[in-house]
Amino acid sequence: MGNGDARVRGLAARAGGWSARHRWAAVGIWVLFVVLATGLGSAAGRVDVEDSEQLKGETSTAAGIIEEAGIEEPASETVLVQAKDDGLTSTDTDFRSAVSAVMTAVERTGEVTDVTSPYDSGTVSEDGRSALVQFDVRGDPRTAGERIEPVLEAVADVQKEHDSLRIEEIGGASMMKTFDDAFGDDFKKAEYSAVPVALGILLIAFGALVAALLPVALAITAIVATMGLMGLVSHLQPMSDTANSVMLLVGLAVGVDYCLFYLRREREERAAGRDARTALRIAAATSGRAIVVSGVTVCVAMAGMLFTGIAEFEAMGLASLMVVAVAMVGSVTVLPALLSLLGERVEKGRVPFLRRRTGGRNDSRFWSAVLKRVLARPVLSVVVATGALLAVAAPALGMKTENLTLDQEFGDSLPIVQTYNRVNSAFPGGSEPAEVVVKADDINAPEVKAALADFREQAVGSGASRGPVEIKLHDQQNLAFVYVPLVGGSDQDAAGASLEKLRDEVRPATLGKVDGVEAPITGQVAGNKDFNDQLVGSVVPVFAFVVVFAFLLMLLSFRSLTIAVTSIVLNLLSVGAAYGILVAVFQHGWGASLVGAEGVGAIITWLPLFLFVILFGLSMDYHVFVVSRIREARTRGLGTRDAIRHGVVTTAGVVTSAAVIMVAVFAIFGTLSMQSMKQMGVGLAAAVLIDATVIRGVLLPAVMALLGERNWYFPKWLHRLPDLTHDEAPAAATPRTRDDEPEKVPV
Repeated sequence: MGNGDARVRGLAARAGGWSARHRWAAVGIWVLFVVLATGLGSAAGRVDVEDSEQLKGETSTAAGIIEEAGIEEPASETVLVQAKDDGLTSTDTDFRSAVSAVMTAVERTGEVTDVTSPYDSGTVSEDGRSALVQFDVRGDPRTAGERIEPVLEAVADVQKEHDSLRIEEIGGASMMKTFDDAFGDDFKKAEYSAVPVALGILLIAFGALVAALLPVALAITAIVATMGLMGLVSHLQPMSDTANSVMLLVGLAVGVDYCLFYLRREREERAAGRDARTALRIAAATSGRAIVVSGVTVCVAMAGMLFTGIAEFEAMGLASLMVVAVAMVGSVTVLPALLSLLGERVEKGRVPFLRRRTGGRNDSRFWSAVLKRVLARPVLSVVVATGALLAVAAPALGMKTENLTLDQEFGDSLPIVQTYNRVNSAFPGGSEPAEVVVKADDINAPEVKAALADFREQAVGSGASRGPVEIKLHDQQNLAFVYVPLVGGSDQDAAGASLEKLRDEVRPATLGKVDGVEAPITGQVAGNKDFNDQLVGSVVPVFAFVVVFAFLLMLLSFRSLTIAVTSIVLNLLSVGAAYGILVAVFQHGWGASLVGAEGVGAIITWLPLFLFVILFGLSMDYHVFVVSRIREARTRGLGTRDAIRHGVVTTAGVVTSAAVIMVAVFAIFGTLSMQSMKQMGVGLAAAVLIDATVIRGVLLPAVMALLGERNWYFPKWLHRLPDLTHDEAPAAATPRTRDDEPEKVPV
């Protein structure tokens, strides 16, 4: 078979061959696609998830009633007036003077409405040392944080005149502004620094500027195109800012990885003496095919989020799925066209002091040494590696998930957190009251008013609330909003128990007895509970979907039952170890200071499922790439053990580079101030690091060495399944070792 006449089959090979032959057309089509997607998406605009679409259950029902009525609840604010010592109480002249000064000051700003005195609303603490001045911010609640500054300044001026009191503001608008000021730039820096970090690592990996820029350029164009597609798709499935951030993270990771795999293989083949055309053809048939298999697997994993029924997760899943699909298509189409156009110029921009990385022999000395010992004692390697991973995963058995409170999320780093704690201490649940949305045919009907009065009385009498329970009527819409401070305050478990009393005992005994009345209970605590319930209910379907489809893809791609099973088991071990690290660091606080975190006693609710989907998808990158190389060597004539050695060692460089990029990008998010973002960043970085080292470098080769020829077991009754394997690139055949003979396995 001639150097340029290798015939290969498969979608990736055909796409790469066409692109290499029609390189300008391929580049033009890609540029046109990116421009059209961006332009059409910008013209269509993005539709974001509404509150009523976020969840099912009572929270969603309440949001739907409010939206249908056309009521836009304003952003509510509270000013805490609290004596610094025991000598001053709410009945003293100085205290009353301070309350009056606060009310006057905030009214003068012209930014607020419905200013309520604590003496009228009854928001004075039992010990008389604390009182709450409450008001609403005018205008759109979603932008209230942009208009709250004059009010905050007015409150601060009053504080200066009353040294014996604490006068502090807290509420939706002030928290929005505080977080934007404190962490808005934090997030932007993380997102903007991800690209330079990836580029720097690629420069070291390739030693040439042009070669390093290609993966970054592909990832960025894939992200830009996906942003446009998100605008179009959002009219069918609403999107969100969170989905946008996750898409950027995933897009950068897979876009760089896919291009890295392809480019390394093409350079390796050219360094081995292949002509440019054959090198591209081989890269398309091997790395290109691995990219397609990996990309489809990642897409399937991301699609698992669509089974949660949670709009935010559905948006994240769909956005991630789209960016992976776009990056995958770009890798097997425009990338070979660019490589064909550039030729040797891909080596332009050599970086001084870095050795030339031609890719001729990617043998890693370190991994060669490790692999020599692993293959010499595979049983010991499996026992030690599996034992270590199970030990790391063990803390996950005691995982506790909950939505983090303000003090858990930010610690005491922000003054507003201290205010939050003081309000909750003086008025348990006052900062996050339950909200009962009461809808009736006639909200002023005597039986409805009587039921509202009974509800208010029994809410306090049942022990679910200490009051005061506030009722706001909207006569024209026949709605009433009932605000109930929950006993338990920031204690999620205690507040959840109070919520259950309201829903299961107080409501049925009062509002539930009036025909035609709807009274869903929402609010922060209720939203957290509904979110948790729905998330827990979706865990089994999501896990089952991802695992089953990943198994089927591995089975069809490698036509080996053994490879499919071991792929799933190894990925589950990797995810389990990541869970264990999360629990150890963030729940128990072991070594938390090393990552600038602290033990907060729980893992944020959404993270375990999110991590499972993301990690299960991304870890397939390495697995498919390494196993494809092993199978390729095996098909060429090498024995199983020699094929393992060849596949692992020759892919070590590219897998290491890809892993370092992923770990670095994810670790950036671990530097953010929010505990939830730290948990996500540390969890992702730790999992990728474990996956690329212990799993792919030790456990995978050891397990495959033990299995020998059983690695390629494919029952006859499965032969009817579609054949998605590829014809590997030609190479000088190496006599196959007799792997079918009994083999001594040293321990």
